[in-house]
Amino acid sequence: MSNVDNKKKLINWLGFIGIIQLISYTAAIIFSPMAFPGYDWKSMAASDLSAMDAPSRMLWDQLSAFYNVGSVVCSTCVSIYVSDKKVSTKLFRLGIYLFTIMNWISNVGYKMFPLSDSGKEIAGFQEIMHMVITAAVVLLSIVSLVLLIIVGCKKKKMRGIGIWAIVALLTMFVGAIGSGAVPKEYFGIFERFSTFSAVGFNAVLGVYLFKGFNNQES
Repeated sequence: MSNVDNKKKLINWLGFIGIIQLISYTAAIIFSPMAFPGYDWKSMAASDLSAMDAPSRMLWDQLSAFYNVGSVVCSTCVSIYVSDKKVSTKLFRLGIYLFTIMNWISNVGYKMFPLSDSGKEIAGFQEIMHMVITAAVVLLSIVSLVLLIIVGCKKKKMRGIGIWAIVALLTMFVGAIGSGAVPKEYFGIFERFSTFSAVGFNAVLGVYLFKGFNNQES
């Protein structure tokens, strides 16, 4: 590698957005309940904070502004970079592309179909579509992470990101299984495992983008 190749370009610096979106989402999760009287984070879903009738919605939108934009920008920049540099294998790049599509569906879908009533039953069209978006997000997350894990097992240079993908996938499963297994008063605790898995992995991808995936190209 020449010194010119090692110089960071704008797209590499944009990897920091991955860290910013994680901080933004964490701030929204921690501070938005302050604007929601009676909200119990241990039993209620994070999405209740951004429901159409939630008193915390304005604060949530303010605190999560960088998350909403950053998750899409970061993953899209990662996709562009791995595509342009032909990083690792086609399977690896496919995993990155699917993860990016998931972020787009999550960002656009939840804005189009937010929960209309916080903490209420899933009954109306708005709530049903919210759950459809959630199913698509979960499915794409699992498939993309599994592909990255497979590549990490086969390619030594991609082992690090494969390990992070395992952590994200296990965290997602802990959240999904725990949410259904524990009493309702503890649903919110495990639900947050699922929500943070994708946000956290986006931050990991941002760090890899900043490092230029360690200049490891196949």
